[in-house]
Amino acid sequence: MTAFILSLHTDRLAPKAEGRLPASNRVLYVRDGDMVARAGGHAAGLAANSAWQGGDAVTVTAGAAGATLLRWELAPAGAATGAWTGGSAATSPTLAHAVELDAAGGCLMRCDRVDFPLGGIAYTHVHRGPGIRCLLAGGIRVEVGGKAHEIAPGGAWFEAGPDPVLAYASKIEPTAFVRVMILPREVRGKSSIRYVRPEDADQPKLQTYRIFADEPIEL
Repeated sequence: MTAFILSLHTDRLAPKAEGRLPASNRVLYVRDGDMVARAGGHAAGLAANSAWQGGDAVTVTAGAAGATLLRWELAPAGAATGAWTGGSAATSPTLAHAVELDAAGGCLMRCDRVDFPLGGIAYTHVHRGPGIRCLLAGGIRVEVGGKAHEIAPGGAWFEAGPDPVLAYASKIEPTAFVRVMILPREVRGKSSIRYVRPEDADQPKLQTYRIFADEPIEL
């Protein structure tokens, strides 16, 4: 097992600003505005509610209205997180957490969005790997290890993976969050969730999922 840090930053780019980030395993999710990401000889245009994932140095150009990005990075413990150069970006560190990863079987970096209807429930479950979530809308109560956490929009939380989690979405407005998890490569294209109580596996699951990135990474 090797020690890493999984971190989440919020970046705000001025209209038409261009900035560069050094090589690192990362995901850039466009929360507002739009941008173009250029890396490894390829370019991708991204609108709001879309994401880019890669390990190369990347140049980002914001659209005419600017862009607000959620930026996840996975770096060896003790290494500096990526810093913007050459552009106008206001960065706020949101959350960082140590993770232990086994590179023997390979890992992947998954970014997806989860949407709940009013009063939706994520029954007690575990995942195949650690991740950081960020709430986009609504509200959610997360219960883990006997403690409850009330999360508001913009709030972020870490889930280790093997620790059982129970979550309740707001009953008065739709709830959505976006997350990045580090998972075994064998899970690519498959669900990473397992329900702790057998009776919960048959409960109706009203939340919906949209996967933006699900790619192998080199540690």
